[in-house]
Amino acid sequence: MANKGNESQRTEIGATKLSTSEVFDVPDNILHMSREELAVLELGFRCWKDRTPRADYARSRTRVFCLFLILRHTGARLGEILKLDERKDIDLDRAVIILGRDGQQREVPLSQAVCRELKGLIDGPMSAGLEGNIFHLDPGYIRRIFYERAGDCGLDRKKGAPSVLRRSRAVEMLRNGVPLGVVRKVLGQSSTDLAAVYQEWSSGDVKNIVRRMALEENTLKSSARNTFIGHVSSINRDGVLADVKFETAEGFSISSVITLESLYKLGLEPGISVSASVKAPLVAVRPLKEKGTSSRNCVAAKVTTIKQNEVLAEVSGISPGGTKMCALVTSWSIEEEGLFEGGLVEFCFKALSVVLHAV
Repeated sequence: MANKGNESQRTEIGATKLSTSEVFDVPDNILHMSREELAVLELGFRCWKDRTPRADYARSRTRVFCLFLILRHTGARLGEILKLDERKDIDLDRAVIILGRDGQQREVPLSQAVCRELKGLIDGPMSAGLEGNIFHLDPGYIRRIFYERAGDCGLDRKKGAPSVLRRSRAVEMLRNGVPLGVVRKVLGQSSTDLAAVYQEWSSGDVKNIVRRMALEENTLKSSARNTFIGHVSSINRDGVLADVKFETAEGFSISSVITLESLYKLGLEPGISVSASVKAPLVAVRPLKEKGTSSRNCVAAKVTTIKQNEVLAEVSGISPGGTKMCALVTSWSIEEEGLFEGGLVEFCFKALSVVLHAV
């Protein structure tokens, strides 16, 4: 359950922001894992898979590990995974898994990291003789292994249950801002416990929600609200860095310079879906008529609001396609640049300021 008595608040350049988890409580009777606990359990499974020298054990453990990854990242029921035919139900090219039967099928996206693990199993020598049956394992055996892994990681053994993974994924998606309707579609349907998680709001929840709304309405904010979603169009590498270009849904091109380590960790390649964010203090704003800048990334927009105090000013705008932009600049630059509400401007930022996230 979220800590009510110790409400952590993060302040950035005079702005206070509540995290999503601080306005969402899970009832005490709903057993689930936090994101940190899920990460610990996943690492525990990976170590368990890698620490056996016997080939037959390695194959069995890899099958169980991949089954765990599917459960952890899709919120599927154990029975759904045990019936999978990986030849028909897993599309690694599109990064989706098809769950359900009898006209109730649903496609659930898979991350590139999970796809890489599945590809290694499905396309590798470990699948020999198991075509179509890789995940056809005994449910009792799976549950026993899951309980053991949770206990070995220092967690309550009960948290290793597949149903707990399902609830944990639901809570994780909600706390990341995924709408309830989408969560229900991803999970197939909402159980009674799941509905209770979403529908029970305590007095503390209500107070936190109202407080967050008031803060968002009345303070200057500097969190990364400049967000873009698109797909990678090209990648140029040198010995240390990579220049990643991606096309947004609105049709403009964004460039991000990241390390090669980050590139490989995110599993980025042309065609992969990504999101990107830029913090407001790293964004410059200027009248649209001006030319010449060291920034490759510029978004034309109309100024919607300007809020300022003696030192800082927050300039918000919206592009023709609906992308919301925000820049945090010095108050005196507003007059120097001739910025005003309703004016046409460019929000510009450097490629090194763009933080990429694999979708």
